[in-house]
Formats: sequence, structure tokens, C-alpha cells
Amino acid sequence: MKKDIEIPEVTGVFVAAIREIHSEYKTNDWNVYIVNEQDIPIEMVLIVSRGYEKHLETSKMRHKLAQLPPKSFAKVEFLLDDVLALNNEFQVTYFADNKMYDKKFIFRKNTINMNALRAIPLVGKKGVMAN
Repeated sequence: MKKDIEIPEVTGVFVAAIREIHSEYKTNDWNVYIVNEQDIPIEMVLIVSRGYEKHLETSKMRHKLAQLPPKSFAKVEFLLDDVLALNNEFQVTYFADNKMYDKKFIFRKNTINMNALRAIPLVGKKGVMAN
């Protein structure tokens, strides 16, 4: 049965942690974004996130987007500084062209930092892209 289900490779969709100044509290925060670089919308986007290390695990967070238009992005989650020392996983599932796509994006522990900042496509800010 499982062998009959085809899940195509995810391309043009990625997750990035971006360092931003919070407008109200004037703090430097890490926020996670999902980016759709494709020319088509993605629909029913489900994102399950968690932080983990050997004997430590955070609660699972679940997020849903009805649709993410082509060439756009959306803020998914705020990251506390405490969880940056953990592996942070974002399981992303969505539909596009009547097919289901699924990919696990991972920020390895301590990889979200100021030294790793790079330009993030479409967002126009610097951040760290997940593997």
C-alpha cells in the first residue's frame, strides 16, 4: 500500500529563520518563515515543529495556512533563544497541482546564529535556511 503512494520531491519551498527587530518591544527576535519560490500556489500547508536533543524535547507546535501564493512567504513561528541550542525540526506538508508534498526541514543545534546569516530570497532580509 505505501509503495503505491507517490510523494514528489519538494523544490522551490523552504524554511528560514530570520532575525528581526520586534516593532513593539524593540527586541531582536528569531522568526521562522516558510517561503514559496514557485510560480504556483501551495495549499493546505501544515507545519509541525519541535525542538529536540538526546533527552530533551519541546512541545509540538502545529500551524496551518490555507494557501501560500506564488512567490510569497509567511511567518510561521517565533523562536525563543532557549531552543536555539536544540535541533529544530519543521515538518512541512502541502498540496500543489493536486499532489501532496512533504519534507522535513531541520536547523541543527546552534546553527541559527548571527554568523550564519545569508540573504533569504523573496523576503528581503537576512537569515538562516534550514536543511
